[in-house]
Amino acid sequence: MAIENLKKVQLGHYPTPLEKMGNITKMLGKGDLYIKRDDTTGPAFGGNKTRKLEYLLREALDTGCTAVMTFGGTQTNHGRTTVGAAVKLGLKPILVLSGGDTGYLSGNLTLDALMGADIYFVKDPAKTQEVAREVIKKYEANGDKVYVVPAGGSNPLGAAGYIMSVKEILDQMKEQNIKIDHVVCTVGSMGTFAGMILGAKYFKAPFDIIAVPVSPAPKGQKEKDVVKFANEASQFHGLGVTVTEDDVKIAYGPDDVPYSGEAYNKPDPVTRQAIITLAKAEGIMLDPTYTGKTFRGFLDMVKDGKYIKEGESALFIHTGGAMALWTKEHLDDMQEQLRANCNTTEM
Repeated sequence: MAIENLKKVQLGHYPTPLEKMGNITKMLGKGDLYIKRDDTTGPAFGGNKTRKLEYLLREALDTGCTAVMTFGGTQTNHGRTTVGAAVKLGLKPILVLSGGDTGYLSGNLTLDALMGADIYFVKDPAKTQEVAREVIKKYEANGDKVYVVPAGGSNPLGAAGYIMSVKEILDQMKEQNIKIDHVVCTVGSMGTFAGMILGAKYFKAPFDIIAVPVSPAPKGQKEKDVVKFANEASQFHGLGVTVTEDDVKIAYGPDDVPYSGEAYNKPDPVTRQAIITLAKAEGIMLDPTYTGKTFRGFLDMVKDGKYIKEGESALFIHTGGAMALWTKEHLDDMQEQLRANCNTTEM
């Protein structure tokens, strides 16, 4: 079956807005800069995982599953979106989260709890899969059939969501009569980035795809992993497209202050400044774990001309997750900088 005709459920609202960042464009003075608002799609505040889950949860329903399990860190955006999608479809949501019980529900965990997810905290991340097997047995003993969604929704089936997102962007470019030379997105579990590379090649897009990593990684290994993932997805969908390392463009940032920061979810003042820049310029909120890091890289690419030359236009993919701003650890860490960023007066 052609990927265009692949069955899915309807979870999001499409097309997501593609808007010009007028103030950022003027601020940098290099070329037209746009943003794709995948943060505005549903369910449960949406984000990039929605496009993947539409295909994955179609399979869950078609195979008679009654519950959905997925994985991530304690503040996983993917987990929150999966819970929202599951309850929308009448499926029981189960989260197996590595990192241990925080003792306080904030950010995404607040939303997970509001939606009634069953949450299993795993103190030792190495035991996550062991715990998952035990949990599945528990639910199956009670008559449920559990569909397991991989971390990030990233497998060949889920990648269809971002392969097809390229077609959506191309349609919007035509409707708005705009030119885009580069698309910048996040790379974590690889489904979004690899899917967009495939989509760009399959639909013969006039732009390339550049990614910013959300976790520290040795240069070279991530590229190989993306190539492997993309070619498996291409074969799975019968796209007839081959991806090589020349197609995989990852911007790591300075060696001493990489875009990924020191760790996956560790508060980072440099990333926070990028978040503040977009908030003050366009009234659009990013998150400290994913999109803030990517937007920092996006700004640098435009400024230094390494990936995006002067006069070229670029599109930033907003993959959602702004509710991470309200996690306790990030709120605590940013108080001083927030106070300095605004005028507060008690009268």
